[in-house]
Amino acid sequence: MELSVNGVALDAVGAPSPEAAAVRELLRQRALATGLLAGDADGAEVDAAIERLLEREVSTPEPSDEECRRHYDRHPESFVSGELVAARHILFQATEATPIVALRARAESTLAALLQAPERFDALARECSNCPSAQHGGNLGQLQRGETVPEFERALFDGTWTGLRRELVRTRFGFHIVAVDHRAPGLQVPFESARAQIAQHLREAVMARALAQYVQVLAGQADVRGVELRAAASPLVQ
Repeated sequence: MELSVNGVALDAVGAPSPEAAAVRELLRQRALATGLLAGDADGAEVDAAIERLLEREVSTPEPSDEECRRHYDRHPESFVSGELVAARHILFQATEATPIVALRARAESTLAALLQAPERFDALARECSNCPSAQHGGNLGQLQRGETVPEFERALFDGTWTGLRRELVRTRFGFHIVAVDHRAPGLQVPFESARAQIAQHLREAVMARALAQYVQVLAGQADVRGVELRAAASPLVQ
């Protein structure tokens, strides 16, 4: 089925996904309808108008001290300074030309072999890994928070586990087999020092929910074809 929004045909090539292309068109049409955008505008002008539209129509409350404190108390492990993890990995790199299913199968097969014989990690890292660390047996040295991509960091600092992780870690770079050899605990960051970081995190979470609800309302009022945006017919979206 052709991808379209209110009769406007869309080409999703270059967009992150058909959903993203449809959402952008929904917002563009809303910006037109509210007078924030001229009909012949394109490119950066559309992006700027959409940003103004969202600033005007999607409001998010500022998190209170109580909300920030509650988040801090519920997630103390997220506010530790100086925590170190000695880690190794084997990277099965994904590129645009890589068949992802086959790549994952290869990574899972290698992980299964390592779970049976962990002592082979060094040799298999040198043989299989697409990371420069392969020449060192996959050794990444000591890492602390903020030194790797978020999805890899979450896997490393999730809990107190050591040894070979039993599941693959998926990041923007591909699939990783990960082992943690040692952990050095850090010091708890005081709430006062963490408050700004917590407030930003809560602000982004609220904004994401508000944007999703706003898009659902627009989709419920539009004729969207070729993609499912989980439209809501009413602005009372929960």
